[in-house]
Amino acid sequence: MRHEIPLRLTLFFGLFMMLQFFVPHWAVQGLAGRFQQWAVIVVAFAYVLGVSNLVRVNVDQIQRREPDWQYKIITIAGLVLVVLAGFIGGITPGSFFNDRLYLQMYVPMSSTMYATLAFYIASAAFRAFRVRSWQAALLAATAVIVMLGRVPVGQMIWKDLPGLTDWVMEVPNMVAQRAILIGAALGAVATGLKMVFGIERSYLGK
Repeated sequence: MRHEIPLRLTLFFGLFMMLQFFVPHWAVQGLAGRFQQWAVIVVAFAYVLGVSNLVRVNVDQIQRREPDWQYKIITIAGLVLVVLAGFIGGITPGSFFNDRLYLQMYVPMSSTMYATLAFYIASAAFRAFRVRSWQAALLAATAVIVMLGRVPVGQMIWKDLPGLTDWVMEVPNMVAQRAILIGAALGAVATGLKMVFGIERSYLGK
């Protein structure tokens, strides 16, 4: 029963949440909304579980003096500081949490992280643009057109280059993006159905 009950609950709630898209009756929609509220509560408990697991793992590493254990202390201290600031001062504009911790610390650090990733992206692009086949040549030519079309010097070279860049981004690029999204959506639907019907049981520890 330890595995049968979760499987039956998953089957029931999964089929019911799919049913709401095909049955517009007010009773079905109301019950689906109630189930979604329950899901929010479960997610909130999952956050608590995640935070407790984070504290437990980092405290264990600090006690064992594992490599880079000093950074674990900073992690725990940052967690405690953010939680206390949010509970004591709130998270509204003007509060210590919003203005100091979020806008003046978190946002600049995130921008720095993305700026650092730009160098890795440039390095990967350099390796990808090595023309060894006609596919690589097509990729390199497209990249050059897009990059030149986004800067003023591109319009100086050819006045219609920005328009060509827009066409590349809106037609071939959009086609590829939608194909990827459709494939990912089909994969997500297949995985969801496997979980609903009990074929995929990794969430049970198997």
